[in-house]
Amino acid sequence: MSYLQKLGLGKAGYDKTPYVPVKDHADACWCGWKDIAEQLGKRLKGLDKAAPVLAVEAYTGLHDDEIIAALAEGLSPARFVETEKTLFKSETEIEALVAPDLGGDDPLFGRISRLTTIDFMDADKRAALKAEADGWTGLTIVYGPGALLCCEPDLIVYADMPRWEHQMRQRRNEVRNLGVENKNLGAKLQYKRSFFIDWRVGDKLKRATFDRWDYYLETVRPNEPKLISGEAFRAGLACAARRPFRVVPFFDPGVWGGRWMKEVCDLPDAPHNFAWCFDCVPEENSLLLGFGETRVEIPSINLVFRHPKELLGEPVYGRFGAEFPIRFDFLDTMGGQNLSFQVHPLIDYAYEHFGLRYTQDESYYILDAEPDAGVYLGLKEDVEPEAMIADLATAAGDPERPFPDEKHVARFPAKKHDHFLIPAGTCHCSGANSMVLEISHTPYIFTFKLWDWDRLDLDGKPRPINLERGAANIQWDRREKWVEANLINQLEAIDNGDGWREERTGLYPSEFIETRRHWFTKAVDHDTGSRSVNVINLVQGEEAIVESPTGAFTAFVVHYAETFIIPAAVGRYTIRPHGAAEGKECATLKAFVRVSP
Repeated sequence: MSYLQKLGLGKAGYDKTPYVPVKDHADACWCGWKDIAEQLGKRLKGLDKAAPVLAVEAYTGLHDDEIIAALAEGLSPARFVETEKTLFKSETEIEALVAPDLGGDDPLFGRISRLTTIDFMDADKRAALKAEADGWTGLTIVYGPGALLCCEPDLIVYADMPRWEHQMRQRRNEVRNLGVENKNLGAKLQYKRSFFIDWRVGDKLKRATFDRWDYYLETVRPNEPKLISGEAFRAGLACAARRPFRVVPFFDPGVWGGRWMKEVCDLPDAPHNFAWCFDCVPEENSLLLGFGETRVEIPSINLVFRHPKELLGEPVYGRFGAEFPIRFDFLDTMGGQNLSFQVHPLIDYAYEHFGLRYTQDESYYILDAEPDAGVYLGLKEDVEPEAMIADLATAAGDPERPFPDEKHVARFPAKKHDHFLIPAGTCHCSGANSMVLEISHTPYIFTFKLWDWDRLDLDGKPRPINLERGAANIQWDRREKWVEANLINQLEAIDNGDGWREERTGLYPSEFIETRRHWFTKAVDHDTGSRSVNVINLVQGEEAIVESPTGAFTAFVVHYAETFIIPAAVGRYTIRPHGAAEGKECATLKAFVRVSP
């Protein structure tokens, strides 16, 4: 029996390219370098200036050569200034600048950087360029990171890059890190540098200049550029901030990956099974804006930066700032292998070592499972910490002596709709033959692997083990009986009505996320109260529809396993079965931030 048949689904309805339609701006979108150059040229000519300056502020991860060549050919500037080549400090100086945030030889972890773009630039070079600008004639294009910091532009284009596409380019050795030539550094080290430094640096300048952009340039697909007006870009974000929407999911293979998502999410065959689906990680997901038939792909984090109060809710924004604190993703081990045995850092450790304001508490909600599925969670009652750490150290150094997990680690059977809570400091991993909806706080790379089941990663190399960091965070009192009583299926009936019932399923008291499950055959009333963003997944049923009782937004259809976001500004909304699911029982799992009344 196929997974779809087992789930009672007639077909794979999962939408991999959801978008937010933006009304009234279809004429403010230009596609292809020819039309883009024509539009920019027309706008520059309208300025009626003898020596106009076009600033193209560039986020990291772009194919700079393509953009520079296209603008030079299409606009024929008198001069073209590339900031990284002309104004940045030397690579030696930049390496010394970023070293404290890179954490030495650690292959995974650094510290969230407090650097800004100006720190990468040479003050004397900037001063010389500004002095030289007084004598410029004809069109000047200033391109690159910091373009807005070194000239007085007459027209501003912001060239952006979603982070998932940036990572794909790193894996293909196509791009470099900020201010250095390191295309061949290796994708994992490039990603580490981007996560801790480059993205943080670029975001500060991005957030400070949103209102100044005349145009927004998207170049996700090579030689298929799209340009929209700054007004259209800002209108798209304003629209998304007040209606239900989905970000663009992305899927990634992994050594333990399964086969469930290939069928249920209608994915292509690939050399390796897919392990992850990130369908609500706004820091790295994209958001598609629809202008007529054109789709413009932007980083979804832009919405968080631009409309934090409307999206998150004022209490949540007040607590976390412009960060999206809830993550939903899938972990597919159906026909695959166990995840790595791991632990997440405690909050004090996360702040001291990485500069994080909160840590990665999480939970596993079981969407589907085979009869032998299980979750490793917590420790055996008679565990001896020194002996367990010694066995982990031995296993890490000697593949002939695997870690005796059955001696130290508690394992519980897992079935569909079970919910396992995993507060930071709890040893855990999902076992083979389960499909997990992982609900967690956002700092998602801070996982300390304790053991990886004696296997190699897809690149043929062992994945890094973080035993020293992990041992410093393990909570040894979280043993089998305590785990069973406190972390598994902590259900509490909350309310019920005509055709629906509501249950609390978690999370643990130390975690700031609350989760509620609704079972329904008729419409269910929901309300953000304008206090917290709601993140929801349709965990049972082929299709549901989200509607506004006041007509505040267009009805929004979701399909099985799709995660969707309800901004805090939406307020009241309803969810009911739709299409093939009408008359059948559906279920949603909703997460929101616990805030005071």
